Amino acid sequence: MPVRRQPRLHTGVTSHVWPSGGRHLWPSGETSAAQSHARGHLVYAAGGVLAVHTEHGTSIVPANRVAWTPTGFTHCHRAHGDTDMRIVFLTPSLARLLPDHPAVFLASGLAREVLLALTGPRNYDDAASGYSRSARSRLLRVLVDELREAHEQPLHLPEPRDDRLQAIARMLYEKPADNATLAELGKTIGASTRTLSRLLRNELGMTFYQWRTHLRIYHALVLLADGHDTIHTAYACGWANPSSFIAAFTGIIGTTPGRYRTGRQTTAHASRLPTAVKSSG
Repeated sequence: MPVRRQPRLHTGVTSHVWPSGGRHLWPSGETSAAQSHARGHLVYAAGGVLAVHTEHGTSIVPANRVAWTPTGFTHCHRAHGDTDMRIVFLTPSLARLLPDHPAVFLASGLAREVLLALTGPRNYDDAASGYSRSARSRLLRVLVDELREAHEQPLHLPEPRDDRLQAIARMLYEKPADNATLAELGKTIGASTRTLSRLLRNELGMTFYQWRTHLRIYHALVLLADGHDTIHTAYACGWANPSSFIAAFTGIIGTTPGRYRTGRQTTAHASRLPTAVKSSG
């Protein structure tokens, strides 16, 4: 079946940054340098899929999620599909209301609209009338209140510390469709199923099935962002049939792969950066 790919929106990184936030349009595959900030910040993908990497693991941020990175956490971002990334920095008084660890939240309709308003042209276009300090403060408080009402989402791939789990993680990342059992993978690296199950429970708080399912959903989001259809994505990520993939995807993401892909592409098309925004090269 032929693969439909999205047209490239831009050939480089297009961005604009201001004291309270920023907006970056990245081509697929773009990765930021490792960095940390003196203020905690929220990241939202108005189009595309973002992966946020910290020493604790990887958070996957599709278009209906918001990622939170507290002060001082070293992190980097990677774009999957042409990605419109929005950033909002929080004051210490607001940051204290959110978790002290990296997290991903479901973005309500109101939260999305506030995020888009706080990072739209009104914030950086000289011809536009910007928000007053008091108006911005009120919008930020609404945003934080919305996130506090939302539950943290299971779109975080924790980073294993044990070298045996790291070896298995590398194998699963390279071949997400591999249906080898934990016992079979354990034989490859010289560890028993009992030992690996204990490590998974103690280090990651997951069973092997849960860990592999989340890893496969991560790869599915990447493939969908790159334009692959549901059937191709299901088999490429190791599901026996599209129906079981749709059920797993819907259970974690909250919508079907087809609806997610269609909605994400529509959002990405509608949120292209204006030509007035300067390229950062």
